Amino acid sequence: MSLSDALQAAEDADLDLVEVAGQADPPVCRLLEYGRFRYEQSKKERESRKSQKHVELREVRMRPRIDEHDIAFKSRMVKKFLEDGHKVKMSVLFRGREITHPELAMGLMRRVAESLQDQAKLEKPPGMEGRTMTMVLAPIGTKTSSESKSRGKSEKEKTSAKT
Repeated sequence: MSLSDALQAAEDADLDLVEVAGQADPPVCRLLEYGRFRYEQSKKERESRKSQKHVELREVRMRPRIDEHDIAFKSRMVKKFLEDGHKVKMSVLFRGREITHPELAMGLMRRVAESLQDQAKLEKPPGMEGRTMTMVLAPIGTKTSSESKSRGKSEKEKTSAKT
């Protein structure tokens, strides 16, 4: 349909001519009420934002000469953040002459990553950024998927027990 015919049809129906797909060949237009169209679009956007999960990047800082108890405490914090579905940035801060021994921080980070390999995957391996060594851990699965898997298994077990 030509542009003039489309505009005339929109005017006759007391509606607006709205371009829906401008990249198509030929461009696709619709006859509709533009205000209502914009309202429905914003409503869809709000609904999609509600269903999205916002993943935060949490940071846990350590020093290269850290005690065993402190490592265990920080590991528990990292584990808690991962269970909540957040990514975790682990940082080892160097002061003074500690920078001459980056292997201490590398060993510390590997140890923590290995202890959490059931809950996390290594998203960014340990690397130096100035006087800080960092790595990023991401959760392997979400809470809802693991819960639904366990629910599904229990329901299957119940049905097999009945028969």
